[in-house]
Amino acid sequence: MLPSTLPSSTHTPLRGGATLRWGILAPGRIAHDWATTVHANTDQRVVAVASRSAERAAAFAATHGVERSYGQYEALVGDPEVDIVYIAAPHSEHRVLAELAIAAGKHVLIEKPMATNAEDAAAIVAAARAAGVFAMEAMWSRFLPQTTVLRRLLDDGVLGAPRQVSADFGSRFPFDPTSRAFDPALGGGSLLDLGVYSIWFCGLVLGLDPENVRTSGSLAVTGVDEQAVVTLDYAGATAVASSSMVAHTPIVAAIGGEKAVLSFDSPFCGVGGFSIRADEERLVWRDPAPLLWRDGLCYQAPAVAAHIAAGLTEAPEHPLDRSVEQLRVIDEARRQLGAA
Repeated sequence: MLPSTLPSSTHTPLRGGATLRWGILAPGRIAHDWATTVHANTDQRVVAVASRSAERAAAFAATHGVERSYGQYEALVGDPEVDIVYIAAPHSEHRVLAELAIAAGKHVLIEKPMATNAEDAAAIVAAARAAGVFAMEAMWSRFLPQTTVLRRLLDDGVLGAPRQVSADFGSRFPFDPTSRAFDPALGGGSLLDLGVYSIWFCGLVLGLDPENVRTSGSLAVTGVDEQAVVTLDYAGATAVASSSMVAHTPIVAAIGGEKAVLSFDSPFCGVGGFSIRADEERLVWRDPAPLLWRDGLCYQAPAVAAHIAAGLTEAPEHPLDRSVEQLRVIDEARRQLGAA
């Protein structure tokens, strides 16, 4: 029997809490989306931006009302009025830029995935812990209201023991061998770009220490994985995480438990909702906030500010070791595919 009502979200309020002065390294598309929604929906302050191109940094600053722009990353991490650095560069640059900011004593929020492999992610984690600064992978979906409700449902056993979990993320990218998505030197491939969401979701439910990892898929002519299906075997449970850069997919996720099944709206990793079904009973949860799905990028920023204000150096919701574990799974999946 399902509960009469669903639990409330425990997400950090978007406004009214601790604030930080943010600097952005690499003003690309994800940085634009992040800055837009953070400015519109939170009290966080973006005060500086840096690019290897001073002109590009200045243009971003003008668009987003950012006070200072720099043509060198070193100048931003040396800015005493920046509390935390959001690293929005291609995956291949995450480690070097994170270590640069950490060495300057800055807290860091690093775009997902934390790095291109588990070894580099572990090095970032070690550097942050040694410096005593806050660090987190920007797995923004973990901080959405719907995810906090899901976590409570799992903890309360509403679904029963999870036995089957599935998540997919596919979006067709125009083929360009020089683009970030298809260039192995830039950390290209569907697993690092899209599959990280699917694997994160499976790990949220079942953990990321499977007994076995089995992968099928195909490679682009550049050698990166263009699509992948990763099956994670656990004792008494199975998860399937898929990703594709050559096909549009439903971008949905589901959990089959011994008591009930939970199905997320599309896209499962953005602002939305889910339904729970048990026999003839059905409950629906919808995010009441009037935000578009990608506006959910903003929820992680006030959560990070609250954790830093509380003296934490990592987020309990998405600890650093979880980011390394995700990449260990991705490393193995890419190895099985022979991806560059």
